[in-house]
Amino acid sequence: MNNIKKMGPELKIGLEIHCQLTNLQTKLFCDCLSNYRNSPPNENTCPICLGLPGTLPLLNKRAVEFASMICMAFNCNIPEEISFYRKNYFYPDLPKNYQTTQYNSYELSSIGYEGSIEFVGDSKSKTDASKDSKQRGRIRIARVQLEEDPGKITYEEDKSAANNYSLIDYNRAGVSLVEIVTEPDFSSPIAVRGFLNEIVNLFEYLGVTDPSLEGSVRCDVNVSVGGGKKVEIKNISSFKEVEKSIYYEITRQKTLIMHEIDVKPETRHWDEKRKVTIAARSKEEEEEYRYFPEPDIPRIILGGKFVSRVKTLMPELPIERLQRYIEVYKITEHTAKILVNDKRISDFFEESLRYHKSPIEISNWIVNELLTKINEKDRQGLTDHNTRGLDILSVSPSQVAEIAKLVEVKALNRTIAREIFDKSIETGTSPLKIIENLEIEKISDEASIIKIIQDILISQPQLPEQSRNNPNVINYVLGLIMKETRGRVNPQIALKLIKQMIESN
Repeated sequence: MNNIKKMGPELKIGLEIHCQLTNLQTKLFCDCLSNYRNSPPNENTCPICLGLPGTLPLLNKRAVEFASMICMAFNCNIPEEISFYRKNYFYPDLPKNYQTTQYNSYELSSIGYEGSIEFVGDSKSKTDASKDSKQRGRIRIARVQLEEDPGKITYEEDKSAANNYSLIDYNRAGVSLVEIVTEPDFSSPIAVRGFLNEIVNLFEYLGVTDPSLEGSVRCDVNVSVGGGKKVEIKNISSFKEVEKSIYYEITRQKTLIMHEIDVKPETRHWDEKRKVTIAARSKEEEEEYRYFPEPDIPRIILGGKFVSRVKTLMPELPIERLQRYIEVYKITEHTAKILVNDKRISDFFEESLRYHKSPIEISNWIVNELLTKINEKDRQGLTDHNTRGLDILSVSPSQVAEIAKLVEVKALNRTIAREIFDKSIETGTSPLKIIENLEIEKISDEASIIKIIQDILISQPQLPEQSRNNPNVINYVLGLIMKETRGRVNPQIALKLIKQMIESN
């Protein structure tokens, strides 16, 4: 990893990433729906996820499989058996006053441990502007654990302090959650944000969660400066805010150190409005949670057969797809990375190949044209976390395949093809249908083409002279002809006549 000297020689950042297994049908220990977001408050609950006396949890087998897939993607070791513990603490979002989770102090309880993953980190940062290259870094994974999500607290504030209150919604309580704890291997906030974006993409490839759902992937951060005490930052709403919170906390800790004030090991909340961290409570020691084995859930024996079976369920991972694009489809590494870094775009590309097997041409249309349009929508504020570019544009894989084929067979030149493609992805109309509606027919009559060329050379008499030193002038004239005729001229005939007429001048 790239060390950022201006931030201090011992800047350490670790992450606790929480991934809801939203693609499961039910919660971790009961039959309540995993998709709670459209339910009225506290309706998606039952005696089990509310922890009422006399209830018994039943472990969701599919959740164990999903968690194991995440462990494999992070190259973690998976033990022969796993177990669950009760993490005891009082907080309004915990209906049972304890969380059913995993714990490694008494025994190896977590479903994954001692892993690592390579990612492309961006070394450019606000404090290190001289370095702008991307480089690979390896992040160590301390553990991966399967646990239940708590409920959700909504804070409502009135101008009167006496009327401040909070709302508790237990619909989320008991939803399957995988926590990934990294070692403190990050040395810049921007690297953290880049890593999180890549990890969300990985989750999407695995098919374990839908990142577009609010709160499906969350992150807490641990920051320490100059070898000092670790400070945890919680309640961060987005990866953009994660980056901002780290910058603030680094500045706060460095200021304290500069004034010889001790940095307290504590948990702080991120105030998104004021862009500051606020002390919430002193950092709890592990023994304060009074962990003990969950008596209602026996140890689960995984074994080698289970691990082998889960491996067969593993989908193609981003790194594997990247390698295939480069080696099999002969796409440049740069283009392949752009496609692979968004699973929806990558799947769109794969689907387009079913209509026209031309990987290089189709990938260029997607990267250079389609993604340009999506980025324009982003800048215009027409896309958000839930509605992304492919949803805004009326585009299908067959449309991209059609336009790529039309250009390859030279039925259209690229200039006209871009115009037609723009109309196609805005309206959802097939490029072929647009051509048909525009009554674009080939002009192959030489006399008609000669007349068009003559008009161009009369309006721009310098072109014949320029063509003697610049062979691209011929293509320039062809482009003017295509624009004039809306792509109806036969390009082979036009090129032949352009050369003849320019040479004769």
